[in-house]
Amino acid sequence: MTAANLRTAPVEHTRLHIGGEWVDASGAGELDTVDPATGAVFARVARGEAADVDRAVAAARAAFETGPWPRMKPKERAAALWRLGDLLLADAAEMGRIETLDQGKPYAIAQAGDVPTAAGLFHYMSGYATKIEGETIPISAPGRYHTYTRREPLGVVGLIVPWNFPLVITSWKVAPALAAGNTVVLKPAEATPLSALRLAALALEAGIPPGVLNVVNGYGSSVGAALAAHPGVDKVSFTGSTATGRKILDAAGGNLKRVTLELGGKSANIVFPDADLGKAITGSADAIFFNAGQACAAGSRLYVHNSVYDEFVSGLVEQTKRIRVGDGFDPQTQIGPVASREHFDRVNAYLDAGSREGTILTGGRRIGDAGYFVEPTVIADAAPDAHVTCEEIFGPVVVVDRFTSEDDVVRAANDTRYGLAAGIWTSRVGTAHRVAERLRAGTVWVNTYGVFDPSMPFGGMKESGWGREMGHEVLHDYTDVKTVCVDIDD
Repeated sequence: MTAANLRTAPVEHTRLHIGGEWVDASGAGELDTVDPATGAVFARVARGEAADVDRAVAAARAAFETGPWPRMKPKERAAALWRLGDLLLADAAEMGRIETLDQGKPYAIAQAGDVPTAAGLFHYMSGYATKIEGETIPISAPGRYHTYTRREPLGVVGLIVPWNFPLVITSWKVAPALAAGNTVVLKPAEATPLSALRLAALALEAGIPPGVLNVVNGYGSSVGAALAAHPGVDKVSFTGSTATGRKILDAAGGNLKRVTLELGGKSANIVFPDADLGKAITGSADAIFFNAGQACAAGSRLYVHNSVYDEFVSGLVEQTKRIRVGDGFDPQTQIGPVASREHFDRVNAYLDAGSREGTILTGGRRIGDAGYFVEPTVIADAAPDAHVTCEEIFGPVVVVDRFTSEDDVVRAANDTRYGLAAGIWTSRVGTAHRVAERLRAGTVWVNTYGVFDPSMPFGGMKESGWGREMGHEVLHDYTDVKTVCVDIDD
């Protein structure tokens, strides 16, 4: 299929998905879906409202209370989730296409990276459906008792996902929620709803019963707020900005529902003088420019030891200049546009600030007159309290600074309200482990950056959030513990 055909082929699912049915929004409203490479509307999707959240929660509640999903044998839930992973792989061409149209990322990456990653989440979590276990507990109370715990599903969970990795982050949340036996109301980002809708269709095909996975498109101020506050929702999991996370937390307090928050980041990436500089330059460029910098864990604050600073920065600038920015359907493209006009304007405002607060070594401008393309940008000489140093830009912009001692760089790295991720580049084992221990971040990569795996827990410290995605840790966030104590004296 040519690039033109990839862009113009129709999109199959654009309505709400509630109770296993494709339905119109209660108010008959619609949302424009915009191709960020062109700025043109290519589809319209149903725009849900609070009334649609009510419908979806009712469907999810019925599926949980009386439907088969929580009562299936664990191996049956596991088989359905595994089939969903297989269906995702088989659908990689179309699922990747709509991710590129919706979000702007290169089609090759969406098809060969995002889709298999999402499928891997369902495959991995399918195994945990058969391994959610309690414990027996010897107690010391007078008498004889058999005491044990059970891990049980929470009930109806609301999942609110962002626009930077729509399919992947949806899978981070949906796969463990379903493996544990919960039912789901999913709210995709209003800018990127299409992969969530297609996933719902594949879930039905995989044998996941109607009402188990419901999708309500819409604005965060209406659908997201209604879902977070809904008294029929037992837990909400949100990925997005720290500011919105606070609003989610406030709304969730009405019925004291469980909350998982994976929020913003301003991650430090540290290059020690003994590092393999070639590897560190390439890895540091990937750490910030992958997905056009639209990653919460991006290595956006780069600290380089003074003794190698000039050599490193020179190499980084040259590598940055060679990055091919373009249309996601162009096979030569390495990074695509940022995902929306609103975000494009936000990133450009930070580029203006960077030109005042520091020295732009390369980049700093938009590319072309159509679409939302931004040059990969390296900024030096910005103060520790500069806006570009302290605030999450969420674009292809890195701020680089010097350091002279381990204590100084650890202090600088930790001098942020965020604590999501960090990177260390060194050839010394002791330095790697010692600095990793001292950094206040949920994930620390050493001599690499941005490695994710379904088995690796991911989440933040400080204002980067609560709870974890992936790994066995995530099952704690989608289950409740019940203690049973049985008198066995007759």
